[in-house]
Amino acid sequence: MNDPIIAHRHDSVVELRLNRPKAYNALDYELLESFLSRLAEATFDKSVRGVVISAEGKAFCAGGDLRWASSQPTGAPAALHKLAGCFHQSVLEIRRMPKPVIAAIDGVAAGGGFSLALACDFRVMSESAVLIQAYTSSGLSMDGSGTYALPRLVGLAKALEIAAFDEPISAGKALEWGLVTRTAPPGHALEEALFMARQLAQKALHSFGWSKRLLTDSFQTPFETQMELERKGIADCAAQPDGEEGVRAFLEKRKPEFGRS
Repeated sequence: MNDPIIAHRHDSVVELRLNRPKAYNALDYELLESFLSRLAEATFDKSVRGVVISAEGKAFCAGGDLRWASSQPTGAPAALHKLAGCFHQSVLEIRRMPKPVIAAIDGVAAGGGFSLALACDFRVMSESAVLIQAYTSSGLSMDGSGTYALPRLVGLAKALEIAAFDEPISAGKALEWGLVTRTAPPGHALEEALFMARQLAQKALHSFGWSKRLLTDSFQTPFETQMELERKGIADCAAQPDGEEGVRAFLEKRKPEFGRS
C-alpha cells in the first residue's frame, strides 16, 4: 500500500507530499494520521530547518474526503467529527512548529485543502492554480482553522464574502488579497517554495520560532501579557547561539552566519 504522505529531504528542508492523486489528495483519516506523524517528526528533528507541503498529481488538495465520511458505519456527522479532530491536530502542529512551513500550491486547493494552505506560514501558488473555499457550497461550515486564518489575512468583510459566495480565487486575486505570499509559473510552485525554505533556513531559527508564536498569539493575548512574552522572547533569543552570533555580527558590522553551532 502506498504511503499517503511521502517525505523528501532537500538538505535541511523536508518536503511532505500528499499522496492520494487519484482522489485529488482528499483528506481521509489514514492520510491525516500519517501527516500528523510526519509533522511531529519534523518538529523534533533538529536537522530540519523548514517544511514544505506539496502534493502529488493534478490537485493540491480537494478537501475532506466526503466519500470516505459517507461510507463510515457511524454516519457522516460522526466521521467528519473524527476527521476534523485529526485535521485540527495537524494544524496545531503546523502553527506551533518553531520552523517555517510553506505550502506549494499547484492545482486546486479546495475545502480542507484551502484551510490547510492558510494554516501554513507562507504560501506559494502556481499561476494556473485556484483556491476554492468550497465548504459552504456543500452545506458545511469551515474547519481546519479556516475561520481563524481567513479574516486575519483578508479582513472580516472579505472573509464573509468568500464564505458566502464561494467563488474560485485565481492566483492573481489570491496575491492581491494577501492569501498567498508569492506566485510562480505553472508547475514551479514547489521549486519556488523550496527556494524560499532554503532562504529561511539560513536565518535565525530560534528567532523565527519566537516571532511566529508571538504574532500568532497576539490576537487573543492581553497587551501587558504580550509585552511580557516579548521580553521573555528577546532575552531567550539573545541567550541562544544564533542570538549571540547576531549581536556579535551587528557589533562587528558583518553579515551573521546562523545555524553553525
